[in-house]
Amino acid sequence: MRIAYLDLMCGVSGDMTLGALLDAGVRLDDLRQALSGLPIQGWSLEAEKVKKRGIAGTKAQVALVGPDDQHAPRARPLTEIEQIIRAAGLHDDVREPSLAIFRRIAEAEGRVHGVPPAEVHFHELGGADAIVDIVGTVTGFRLLGVEQVHASPIPLSHGLVECAHGTFPVPAPAVLELVKGVPTRPLDVEGETVTPTGAGIVTTLAQSIGLMPPMSIQNVGYGAGTADFAKLPNLLRLIVGEAADQTGAHQDRVHLIQANIDDMSPEMYELALERVFAAGALDAWLTPIQMKKGRPAMQFSALAHDGELAQVAAAVFANTTTFGIRVGQMTRTCLEREWIEVETEYGKVRVKQGKLEGQPLTYAPEYEDCQKLARMLNVPLKSIYAAALRALAKG
Repeated sequence: MRIAYLDLMCGVSGDMTLGALLDAGVRLDDLRQALSGLPIQGWSLEAEKVKKRGIAGTKAQVALVGPDDQHAPRARPLTEIEQIIRAAGLHDDVREPSLAIFRRIAEAEGRVHGVPPAEVHFHELGGADAIVDIVGTVTGFRLLGVEQVHASPIPLSHGLVECAHGTFPVPAPAVLELVKGVPTRPLDVEGETVTPTGAGIVTTLAQSIGLMPPMSIQNVGYGAGTADFAKLPNLLRLIVGEAADQTGAHQDRVHLIQANIDDMSPEMYELALERVFAAGALDAWLTPIQMKKGRPAMQFSALAHDGELAQVAAAVFANTTTFGIRVGQMTRTCLEREWIEVETEYGKVRVKQGKLEGQPLTYAPEYEDCQKLARMLNVPLKSIYAAALRALAKG
C-alpha cells in the first residue's frame, strides 16, 4: 500500500501542501490539467524552487488575475463552494474528500462565529486560491497513487494574525476548533504556522496523527511557506512510500471513547449507537457493568480515528446522558480484507475475506446482503449465511 506522511516541521497551509506534492513528484502540468474543470475564472498555478534556511523546496503559488479575486478573495458561502467542486467533473476520490475538508472547516468557523455551517461565508477560504489549494492537494495525493495519509502532531505557534474579521490570536480560533481531540505540540515561533486550510486538510485526510508509520521511503518533497522564521525552515516535509508489511496485517492508531451510564433508558441506546456511527465511529458497542454501590450500568464504547474523534465524542455527549467521557489511544491491527461475491441458491451474497500474509484466515458473509435475501424470500437468516459459506467452499 502506498502511503504518505506529512511531517509538519514548521506548520502546514494549503500552498505548502501543494508545494510538497509537486516537490515529491507530481507534475505541474498534470495538476493544472486535473484542475482545469473548476468553474472559476482568473487563476493560474505556478511553482518555483526556493531555499528555506539552506533546505531546497518548492513554493506553490495560485496567481489571481480575475476581477473577483485580484484584490480580495470573494466571500463565498459553503453551498457555492460545494457547487463549484461538484461541477468540476472531478473523480469521486477527489470530489468527496475536497467537500469533506470544506465542510469540516465550515463547522469549525460556525462554532467560532456562532452560526450554522451553512451560514458561514468563507472570506480568505472563499477565493479561487483556497479552492485550488484544497482540491489540488487531494488531486496531488491521487496523482502520486497515495492510498493513506498520516501526519505528525500539529505544531501550534503564537502571536497575532490579520484576517477579514480583524486581528486574531495565533493559533486562529478556527484552527483550534479544527485540532480539538488531535495531537498537537507547542512551537516557539511568533507568527501563523498553521492556517485553517492546512488544519482542515490534515485533520480530514490523515488517518493517524503521531509517529511516522513503518514504510519503505520512495519520495521526499518539501513545500515552502511564504514567511521566514529565525529558528526554523518554514517547510512542510512530505514522505511517500510503501507501507512496511511486518506482520501481514494492517495497523493504525485509533481512539477509544468510553462513558459509564447508569441513568439512561435502554430504548435510547439504539439511536445513540446509530448517531455515533453516523459521526464517523469505526465501531461502537455496549457492555453491561456494575458501578459503585452495586448499581447496574452500561459502558458505552466507540472507536474513532483522529479526524473523527471530536465529532464522535460530541455525538456521545449529545445522544446519551453522560456528563463525561474517557479517551485513550491504542493501536488496532486488522487483517487484510477482500470482498468476494458468491452465487447461492437464494441469490448473490458478498463475503468478506480476512487474510494474513496473503493467506485467507476467516470469512464473513455480508449481513446486509443476507438480511435482504432473508426478508425477500421469507427464509431464516442463518440459511442464507450457510448457503454463502457453502458456495464459497465450492469455489
